[in-house]
Amino acid sequence: MTASDVHGIYPMLYVFFGPDGKPDRDAMRRQVGAVVAQGVHGVAIGGLASETNKLSTAERREVMTWVAEDVAGRVPLSVTIAESNIAGQIEMARLSAELGASWVVLQPPPVRGASEAELIAFYGAVADGSPIPVGIQNAPEYIGIGVSNAGFAELNRRHPNVSILKAEGPATYIAGLSAETGGVFRILNGRNGLELVDNFRAGCDGMIPGVETCDHQVAIYEHFVAGREDDADAGYMRILPLLLFLMISIDHLLCYGKRLSARRLGIGEVFDRTPAQQPTPFGLSVMERWSRDLEPF
Repeated sequence: MTASDVHGIYPMLYVFFGPDGKPDRDAMRRQVGAVVAQGVHGVAIGGLASETNKLSTAERREVMTWVAEDVAGRVPLSVTIAESNIAGQIEMARLSAELGASWVVLQPPPVRGASEAELIAFYGAVADGSPIPVGIQNAPEYIGIGVSNAGFAELNRRHPNVSILKAEGPATYIAGLSAETGGVFRILNGRNGLELVDNFRAGCDGMIPGVETCDHQVAIYEHFVAGREDDADAGYMRILPLLLFLMISIDHLLCYGKRLSARRLGIGEVFDRTPAQQPTPFGLSVMERWSRDLEPF
């Protein structure tokens, strides 16, 4: 697979934990099987919704190995890498490739004061050591650090293997990013699918939403690429109130989005890895109201 093949809906998987506090193998297998059955164009693991910041390096390796086994090449797999140094990210990129991942996404190092030049050098060094296409997660709102549009164009010029962007931002930002980088990147947005159709109009090739509405987002994407924009807009409007509720913050998404996904997946109790935001009766009632039409996967 090359970067030019990247498109469509790649749900970011949750990491479900068991009552013993460890990642739950059976729940992860059920999740992968369910989302692949919805016709998704790929599967993603290791991002903010996967609570990668709460996993040890050994657990990250374990979970990505499970997901690769369960995907089994049926759809492309994208792995987000959150190691804090160049050597660690290269090692995880190579492991991802060995497991069958099609491309990786690099999160920035946890140094909010890093200059753009330092970030470009960091990403470039990892990309040079990666055997598969590299994407960058640009999420300053959530991570606190990012690269400018001009910086991304320069990064690709120096390191063509950096050819995918997961750009977390409004559609207006996507339109500018697409124009100012000259079409050298495949661009996907996250934010759980907010502004879904307008992101496609702005230049996104795909989206990396959560699991909870991935089936609806697949249908919306297929309507859009077939030229049925009115149907795409109508489908988006049906899930918009729920998306707005879920995306109040990442912690809020992990609290309610994971529970909604568990409900649709037929998974019982959700066990949080603390510290974690806890649901309230009112919050659960809001979630139930806006998701009442969502059937089990």
